[in-house]
Amino acid sequence: MIKINDLSFKYGAIPVLRNISMELTEGKIYGLLGENGVGKTTLLTLLAGLKKPQNGSIEVDGMVPSKREPSLLGKQFYLPDEVAPMNSKAKSFAEETGKLWPDFSLEKFLEILQVFEVDPEQKMTKMSSGQLKKTWISFALACNAALYYLDEPTNGLDIPSKAQFRKAVTKYTGEESVIVISTHQVRDLENIIDPIIILDRQDVLLNASIEEITEKLYFDYGTEIHPGSYYMEQTAGGAIQVYRNTTGEESKVNIEALFNAVHAHKDEIKNLFK
Repeated sequence: MIKINDLSFKYGAIPVLRNISMELTEGKIYGLLGENGVGKTTLLTLLAGLKKPQNGSIEVDGMVPSKREPSLLGKQFYLPDEVAPMNSKAKSFAEETGKLWPDFSLEKFLEILQVFEVDPEQKMTKMSSGQLKKTWISFALACNAALYYLDEPTNGLDIPSKAQFRKAVTKYTGEESVIVISTHQVRDLENIIDPIIILDRQDVLLNASIEEITEKLYFDYGTEIHPGSYYMEQTAGGAIQVYRNTTGEESKVNIEALFNAVHAHKDEIKNLFK
């Protein structure tokens, strides 16, 4: 369980996060969405203990991440957007670095690398950016962590690799893990992230499960224009529209349309989900 209470952070005089409060629970893959500069990476690094809150607090299973206690570090993994090309072969790197995580499995690392079609005997400095990213993703998942903070993990991956990533995350993480994935590529992850967190500048506009979203909002893929839509986008076969669900009907969430609807009607939708 992660508890965030009145969290604030700024760079110099520029506030990034202000009075953020939320709880993140086990067994869920959170999608962290937001425009550039709203604090997604900052929030992930705060959760991982790489930065210290300037106001408010973060607790992870009763521990404070910024204290960098080994018992917490050994069960979390932060994967940045840009990963380092280590000067060793993938297998050798995993054998040595994996010792820092008590539940690391070299067998699992090699299995995931095989799924990603990456040679474990290849030197990481000789890999393409996509191969390097897949190596780090494989290593992260092989750590068998309880807490994953993944920053734009599908950046640099080709289309087949993005599908492999989705399968790997659902197959190789534990049912009790808390996974937070920051992304701009919502279509890459649309079928696995739930709940959805949408950050705005200094604020949380939405933190809701897919079930909660479909209870309150209806996603219409028909041809009839709905005048009260929060968001409408023309498509080849009609339109995608998002409007308030007043009938209780179920619909399939389109996360891009959801994001645009939330940003177009920030206060109204924020109040709708209170």
